[in-house]
Amino acid sequence: MASPLRALGVDNPVLAAPMAGGPSTPALVVAAARTGSLGFLAGGYRTADALAEQISEVRSHGVAFGVNLFAPNPLPVDPRDFRRYASAIAPEARAFGIDTGPADIVEDDDHWTDKVDLLLAAPVPVVSFTFAVPEPAVVASLRAAGTLVVQTVTSPAEALLAAEAGADVLAVQASAAGGHSGTFTPEHVPAPVPLTELLGRVRVTVSLPLVAAGGLAGPGDVAGALRAGAEAVMAGTALLRADEAGTSLPHRAALADPGRRRTVVTRAFTGRPARALANRFTDRHSGHAPSGYPALHHLTRPMRQAAAAADEPELIHLWAGTGYRDATAEPAARILTRLASRV
Repeated sequence: MASPLRALGVDNPVLAAPMAGGPSTPALVVAAARTGSLGFLAGGYRTADALAEQISEVRSHGVAFGVNLFAPNPLPVDPRDFRRYASAIAPEARAFGIDTGPADIVEDDDHWTDKVDLLLAAPVPVVSFTFAVPEPAVVASLRAAGTLVVQTVTSPAEALLAAEAGADVLAVQASAAGGHSGTFTPEHVPAPVPLTELLGRVRVTVSLPLVAAGGLAGPGDVAGALRAGAEAVMAGTALLRADEAGTSLPHRAALADPGRRRTVVTRAFTGRPARALANRFTDRHSGHAPSGYPALHHLTRPMRQAAAAADEPELIHLWAGTGYRDATAEPAARILTRLASRV
């Protein structure tokens, strides 16, 4: 285990990855800590006040934990492409009484400054960043406050940028990972490089401790990532059906559905590459969805929320990594312990 993590009392090398939009809960983070692991609250899509409430809840248990933020890396949408896409998805949205025709283009930064200010005013043990490297001043301020800074990267070039910005640890994410790719260049879909190969490429580029992520379905995958140079791994999809996860009921059911036979990397839901279980929406719209984050996220969000409430899995983002078939419905502690069983 890397010394920065060991200093936090982490002795289970299988960490609980941050999963924005609901799956990552304080209960999941605390459960991970109770196994000697480290869990991350997902700050993405939350206001600073909502994130502060979750942080306070985890703090009350006296455990180490991390917080993940989406670092601003806007991918502005072409207005004409946005209008065409809004029209294309209108029939699905209309089924829930939602009119996408007059939807505004929303280009925001996910309350970035407010959340950074929160984490500087009341420091947490670990902060990780996804989508981009923050300004070096932000990294330096967090480190000065005693926070360990973890940066998600998807290539050696990104690893170099993170190291230059002052990151302490790199989370190396392979394309097999579920949900959004952490790529700094979301206009391009990351190459499907196997995790162990990607770890090797990054390891010879920078000397920082590495945490592996993407496609870690079983104990053998975890052991292989550690042999390839990772100090720890992050499990995401493997925890989506955990008792403590906040994953929606239709998402849980889809992960267990033997009829779901593949995952796809799609921009259809958010305008940014993300891996999900294939469903009717991805089949219909992946081919013509434009790049544009967060504009497409805001465009499709009302429909996705309504579909989830109506238990309609064909119109929601069923984020899942390639190892989704091994996700199990049981306490998180059992999942994390089993994944670490061959270490």
